[in-house]
Amino acid sequence: MDPLTLRKALAERIGRAPPPPIRPASAIAAPVGSDDAADLIDGPPVPAAVLVPLVLGPVPGVLLTKRTAHLAQHAGQVSFPGGRIDPGDASPEAAALREAQEEIGLDPSQVELAGRLGEYVTGTGYAITPVLGLLPVGQGLESLALLPSPAEVDAVFELPMTVLLDPDAPQRRRVHFRGRWREFWVWPHPEHYIWGATAGILVQLATLLRGS
Repeated sequence: MDPLTLRKALAERIGRAPPPPIRPASAIAAPVGSDDAADLIDGPPVPAAVLVPLVLGPVPGVLLTKRTAHLAQHAGQVSFPGGRIDPGDASPEAAALREAQEEIGLDPSQVELAGRLGEYVTGTGYAITPVLGLLPVGQGLESLALLPSPAEVDAVFELPMTVLLDPDAPQRRRVHFRGRWREFWVWPHPEHYIWGATAGILVQLATLLRGS
């Protein structure tokens, strides 16, 4: 999908109501309102936001990060830039942009906001709002001159749009979590294991872009 087609697809579809929950739900995350979200946590979730950056370079893709191994939560996992929504954040968009700047040095002025995907609840107690952002760079990810925080981010990489739009790419796995077996998505990548809430959000994005 070229950048022009991608922009058109987002303009046509992102304003619609969030798509219905996509099964299987993640073992540690599930779409808000789904049956799988009901027993993931015992109390009210903490509001959080992530930036889902679509890189509109010569080879479009989705920007992802790998968290460092020493973090208290989600250590070593693949994720989108983001975190909890602070009291000073005016909106989920503001929180996502702030976190992306803190984690990977992404200048908010380089991000064109393009709407939200459906919220996810995670087993670690967060309600995540995925915020779509377009990075209209001319030469690909390297032209952004990102500065990942060594305390939080081990690597920054892309999932190619061709992989994202392949309906056969994501695979299902099973794990026993909170008293029952649950299924979760895994996306193929030669170096990184993409699963959990991140994988579920990618499935939602791919379904939106394909229109099915």
